[in-house]
Amino acid sequence: MINIIKNTIKKELELFLYNTFNEKIEVTVEKPKNQKMGDISIPVFSAVKVLRKPLPQVVEIISEEVSKSKYANFFDEINKVSGFINISLNKSEFSKSVVNEVKKTENYGESDFGQGKTIVMDYSSPNIAKPFSVGHLRSTVIGNAIGNILEKLNYKVIRINHLGDFGTQFGKIIYAYLNYGDKKKVEENPIEELMKLYVDFHERAKNDPSIEDKAREIFKDLEQGKPEYVKLWEHFREVSLEEYMKVYHVLGVKFDSYNGEAFYNDKMQAIVEELKEKDLLVKDQGAMIVSLSENLPPALIQKSDGSTLYITRDLAALFYRKNTYNFDEVLYVVGNEQKLHFTQLREVVKRMGYHYYEDIHHINFGLVLQDGKKMATRKGKIVKLMDVLNEATKLSLDYINEKNPSLENKEDIAQKVGVSAIIFNDLKNYRANDIEFNLSDMVNFVGQTGPYLQYTSVRISSIIEENTIDQDNIDYELYTSSASFELIKTIDEYPEVLIKAKEEYSPSILAKYLLTLASYFNTYYAQEKVMVEDIIERNTKLFLISIVRDILDDGMKLLGMQVIKKM
Repeated sequence: MINIIKNTIKKELELFLYNTFNEKIEVTVEKPKNQKMGDISIPVFSAVKVLRKPLPQVVEIISEEVSKSKYANFFDEINKVSGFINISLNKSEFSKSVVNEVKKTENYGESDFGQGKTIVMDYSSPNIAKPFSVGHLRSTVIGNAIGNILEKLNYKVIRINHLGDFGTQFGKIIYAYLNYGDKKKVEENPIEELMKLYVDFHERAKNDPSIEDKAREIFKDLEQGKPEYVKLWEHFREVSLEEYMKVYHVLGVKFDSYNGEAFYNDKMQAIVEELKEKDLLVKDQGAMIVSLSENLPPALIQKSDGSTLYITRDLAALFYRKNTYNFDEVLYVVGNEQKLHFTQLREVVKRMGYHYYEDIHHINFGLVLQDGKKMATRKGKIVKLMDVLNEATKLSLDYINEKNPSLENKEDIAQKVGVSAIIFNDLKNYRANDIEFNLSDMVNFVGQTGPYLQYTSVRISSIIEENTIDQDNIDYELYTSSASFELIKTIDEYPEVLIKAKEEYSPSILAKYLLTLASYFNTYYAQEKVMVEDIIERNTKLFLISIVRDILDDGMKLLGMQVIKKM
């Protein structure tokens, strides 16, 4: 509601200034830096500069026009302070409007912002025959949260797990498996053993480089469909996906497609041919490239031996997705280090004459750090995400056993708390920044953490669970206290927060909002007695905190967290 009022004031003033002075002046309508100054602030310096009139005169002209606004009935006071016009809202009227907006829908924050539009998302995308590592955590949870927010805004979302299921590494794994692999061990623990074979291959290659050529031959035969190799590759892919599904189940993540790199093998030659037809391919030292702008290195499309590269495969995937899903946008949730690759991809698509190059978005993110260093290996081994999720669950269970040992289903609740703690720790940070990974800090029930949000929701549920709330028996005057009104204003922000999170593809906007909402609730509960004798007052306050609980729960679900009823 407050954004509607601000946008209306802006439009009204800009139209008035143009009609009165024949000048186009951009008016800023904002939140005051000091909340004691009011709820809405209008700096008039831009108007003073254009109109060349004294500041006091411009302030008078604009404040007079503000008082005639369509939403003037929501204004309590209009104050003039130096070059600012500050508006204090009528708390009762504004609260009534916000609460009525919440009452109107069972899905507050939902909008038709994305109605009729399709967004394809490419995220998670682990390499098969390798353990699902902590390195894939960020792409998975950032992508999942963005997808959830998009669906809340009524976009049609196609979630694609573009598995790393092809490449020369499979020639190496197949060579190692056939020459010195233990079939029984691979069957018992496929991912672990295949990874060992891959590492062992590289160790052996140091003393015998010729096996690199043998592995390349195997991969070439695999590309050409040699049945023996294809059967092995399919098996490795299948057992890998089975392992990954266990992680996805714990994280609550699902996909619409698992078409990986191999799916596009027969679709890349058409890309090469089209680039030739459009005179975009240039031969360079035997390889085929597309020359780009002065600031960009050329895109390598085909090696001198005729094999294709990542960008060729990504072009094939892009065109397939456009033809199949007719997307309005395509998002690639991939690390910061791939910025050049996606810049080149966009530029190649642009040069091919496709307007939708503008709809390709690289949703970049930073590294996972531990003690300031990249969290990649531990004693030479990959840090497996499932191990980390299990450790977070254990820490949560230790906390529950200390605080509430008789809690029912505490193992299940501990997993929901631990896993949600890891997800929230990632998402509360702006995605492009590196994040520090400290499990004991994440699972803390106090501070800027996932368990703090879950606990706040549980706390509200415990207050309202034995009460019936009558939405039509509300005294809006009770929402005029300072603590109440801060909650009301924060509740009002939720729909706009979701739209902003979409526009910036940043779940951290939602995560930080939820922390603010929880903080305002806890301040409110410390200042206001909710369980009072007076039925109307109690009902009014219970309804307010029930709205807070519903938004917290909805927001946590959008982030991919688990909502729990008891802790």
